[in-house]
Amino acid sequence: MQIDRRALLAYGATLPLAGSASHLVQAAEQAPQAQASQEKADYTLRIATGLIELAPDHIVSTTLYNGQFPGPLLRFKEGQRAVVDVYNDTDTPELVHWHGQMIPSEVDGSAEEGTPFIPQHGMRRIALTPRPAGLRFYHTHVVAGSDLNRGTYTGQVGPVYIEPKNEPGAYDREVFLVLKEFAPSFSRGGDMAMDFLAGEPIKELQAIGKKADDEAEEKAKGYEVGYDLFSINGKMLAHGEPIRVKQGERVLFHVLNASAGEIRSLALPGHAFKIVALDGNPVPTPRDVPLLWLGTAERISAVVEMNHPGVWVMGDLADDDRKRGMGIVVEYAGAKGKPQWTKPKPYRWDYTLFGNSGAAPAKPDETMEFTVLKHNAALDGFNQWTLNGKAFSMETMKPTYTVHEGRRYRLKFRNASDDIHPLHLHRHSFELVRVGGKPTAGVIKDVVMLGGFQEVEFDFVADNPGMTLFHCHQQLHMDFGFMFLFDYA
Repeated sequence: MQIDRRALLAYGATLPLAGSASHLVQAAEQAPQAQASQEKADYTLRIATGLIELAPDHIVSTTLYNGQFPGPLLRFKEGQRAVVDVYNDTDTPELVHWHGQMIPSEVDGSAEEGTPFIPQHGMRRIALTPRPAGLRFYHTHVVAGSDLNRGTYTGQVGPVYIEPKNEPGAYDREVFLVLKEFAPSFSRGGDMAMDFLAGEPIKELQAIGKKADDEAEEKAKGYEVGYDLFSINGKMLAHGEPIRVKQGERVLFHVLNASAGEIRSLALPGHAFKIVALDGNPVPTPRDVPLLWLGTAERISAVVEMNHPGVWVMGDLADDDRKRGMGIVVEYAGAKGKPQWTKPKPYRWDYTLFGNSGAAPAKPDETMEFTVLKHNAALDGFNQWTLNGKAFSMETMKPTYTVHEGRRYRLKFRNASDDIHPLHLHRHSFELVRVGGKPTAGVIKDVVMLGGFQEVEFDFVADNPGMTLFHCHQQLHMDFGFMFLFDYA
């Protein structure tokens, strides 16, 4: 498969570096990176195989940062230069992607953009100026393909919090929650629940998807990935320390969906989440919602007022996933007893609720339209994904579109598949314009869920020159065609 050839090329390109593994890899880096070699590192990350005790009877071996899951919380200051030393103790080249930050291509952590690999048994020093403020994260960005021991199927993920220059401080304390599944395996097909997203399927897109299915040579559904074990902060429900709270406290939860491809929900019975930021960016209209929905790689910052004493399960709405670990106990001071769970009423997730009602985004200089299509089991049993009829070439990795600095681009995506796609743009933020048929303005993100047989539109300003990757954040979709590259003219 193409994915294997590309991985082989990437691996071979780094082999000459193996003999100098103890030295800094500075090829193709700009002067700021060279300057960093004289500085003391603010943080050190070490990539190596290790064990996670999700529960006493479920100990998983996977690749980790600093021997832990999640990786250490890295706190940066907005606009203040930071240096991170990354050591790769594994036998294969690695990449660390600084998700959600507006930084140069050579440090972003994407091979497609030209970021150098961290060689096997080598290291790389990374210098960056963290921005924008808010909840970001770091994770591996290597191709996994059919290898469930590579890429985001591993434990290589950690939270980043970039402290704003002016901290509002409208809470008593922060709690970081990293949602993650383990023990992945392949299966044939499966239907994804879509009724939690606002908006309705578009008949025209359904017809396009049906036509592709009817014309497919392979009628069987392609491989999908499922999981046996679920965790929050590396512990299955009831096996980690509870979140201990006091009545009247305002707790700011920073929630990260670190899955390789799952959509996650989160509810806390008897409590509301006041959403103050999406993907780390403050929302124009903070609102109370009864539960959270997060696509792969999405982040939500929400304040919960602790006004319903007891011992509660904060967990996923899916009973099977929650029972297999996707939850955490919230315990009020002085409360005793078995943790309680009450399933909330169905709730449709609507990004537009957090926007500026009545406001309109700036007019774009150019609009680009894309139609997403799935070709069932077209690549040795794996689904192939195309945008406007083309799958990204893993061999050439050539830019697909050219942008001009300073121009505003509107990207319109039409999904002719029944899958939900968390769309991610590297090195830039974007403003939501229309989601599920509803207009909006002011909601700034770097990942947005595109519903099955639905449309989404968002704008970005080309204000960070360099190669820029766009892709679906589901590892399986990204690896098999769902991506493209922007280049600046």
